Amino acid sequence: MKTHWKVFSILVVSCLLFLAGCNSIRPQITEAPTSAPTTLAEPTLTPTPTKDIDADWWKTAVFYEIFVRSFNDSDGDGIGDFNGITAKLDYLNDGDPTTDTDLGITGIWLMPIFPSPSYHGYDVTDYMAVNAQYGTMDDFRNLLSEAHKRGIHIIIDFVINHTSTQHPWFKSAQDKDSPFRDYYIWSETNPGYAGPWGQVVWIPSTTGYYYALFWDQMPDLNFRNPSVTQEIYNTSRFWLEDIGVDGFRVDAARHLVEDGEVQTNTPETHDWFKGWRTFYKSINPNAMTIGEIWDSTSSVAKYLQGDELDLAFNFDLADAWISGVSGGSSSTLNFIYEYEFARTKDTLFATFLTNHDMNRVMSQLNGDLEKAKLAATLMLTFPGVPFIYYGEEIGMSGTKPDEDLRRPMQWSGETNAGFSSGNPWRDPYKDYMTVNVVEQDTDPDSLLNHYRELIHLRIDNPAFLNGELLAVDADNSRVIAFIREDADHTFLIMANLSNQDVVNVGLTLEKSQMTGTLAPQILLGQGTPVGLTVDENGAFSGYVPVPELTAKSAVILQLR
Repeated sequence: MKTHWKVFSILVVSCLLFLAGCNSIRPQITEAPTSAPTTLAEPTLTPTPTKDIDADWWKTAVFYEIFVRSFNDSDGDGIGDFNGITAKLDYLNDGDPTTDTDLGITGIWLMPIFPSPSYHGYDVTDYMAVNAQYGTMDDFRNLLSEAHKRGIHIIIDFVINHTSTQHPWFKSAQDKDSPFRDYYIWSETNPGYAGPWGQVVWIPSTTGYYYALFWDQMPDLNFRNPSVTQEIYNTSRFWLEDIGVDGFRVDAARHLVEDGEVQTNTPETHDWFKGWRTFYKSINPNAMTIGEIWDSTSSVAKYLQGDELDLAFNFDLADAWISGVSGGSSSTLNFIYEYEFARTKDTLFATFLTNHDMNRVMSQLNGDLEKAKLAATLMLTFPGVPFIYYGEEIGMSGTKPDEDLRRPMQWSGETNAGFSSGNPWRDPYKDYMTVNVVEQDTDPDSLLNHYRELIHLRIDNPAFLNGELLAVDADNSRVIAFIREDADHTFLIMANLSNQDVVNVGLTLEKSQMTGTLAPQILLGQGTPVGLTVDENGAFSGYVPVPELTAKSAVILQLR
């Protein structure tokens, strides 16, 4: 990168790290906040190893996040269900690698499926059952079986930081003499400090103050109590061994164990994940865990560089993609690529654009279809394991409140967007008659088919799955460029982030595995590619891949 971008990077990193720090969540786990133990007791481990299947399958997966309540309703009660998802599996992946009419998804993350008094399910009342509104356990087993037939793995949201106040454990914990009292965090008096966002976290009750980071109806579990850890181990075994899920997405992972007013990323939290990993890998060595760690890239990486989680979401990168595409400048993206990934080069992150807690991509981009395509191109050609939020591939809109980020999937322009024959739990977005799967299915220029093309391109070319990322310097700040390369292939991605066409943009690369004179081919985008000759280091300078790059567009070139 050029020197002036490096100067700008220093300023940007300070801002990003400061903002990431403001996103913290959750306090301590001890009856007396000033006398918390410094280590966690180990629970009983009784592992039962299972057969080895496809090790590290997630490293080459493309995931799809589903809110069950909103995906597809099979019985007309207005609530999405397991059978509804099963009926739509061929849309995600038909199991035939020779077709390209499916989306190409190879992993599904299901938002909470446990019984819960809330629509969202993040306040659990039973960890070893499914929400009856979504169907039966047999329905879920059938979904799992049908997904596996198509080569789709399923992970479930594991909400273990807290339970519902309606959970039997918490109901019993109201009694000071109950063995479940220490399953939660109590204090006789109000410790007097607030949560990471200034929120009230110590909630008064008739038997003392209990700690609840997110909401007074979600009391935090006490992971300093080995009995709590044993409960979660038992639950992990149940879902991995008895039911057969492929892994867990851990909600609020950085808030698991607090140390007084230190409410995020404590050493005890890292220690807990190390112990849990030993346990669940003994149950199924190929089980995958991914953490929600809403923090800076450097903080997230610490959960991935030891024996803790397999994956974690990269929130900095998601913000950079959206802001870069929205603002039309490569500066922030150049910083992320050069600074953050240089420091975490060998770390595998989960990548995404938005999720169920964030305004949808299309809303953030003010309905601009070409910018939405551009954001998808950047994410699906970048290193990492991509996660697509349901409906993102057709450009569904939605801004907070959260219920509006989680509206029903827009399958067609029919009544209720084809989601349900009954009254949906929440109305589809107003644009469903034109923004839906049926409308976009046969349109070669649609966002849906853009996603299909990118995902199949990614899956068919290993360099996109596990190849190296090489930073390419563009002599125009409106353009971002990078290379994905493995031993056999080299791909160049070049994107014009701005609202104006650009011409004769020169690119510079310091080193690669390329040799000699090359004849590039365009795999995606428009233009006539220009030949390239590299030096003995595989480097080039001032290379103009295509004479013109139209506004808000990208090209993917196969160089080697």
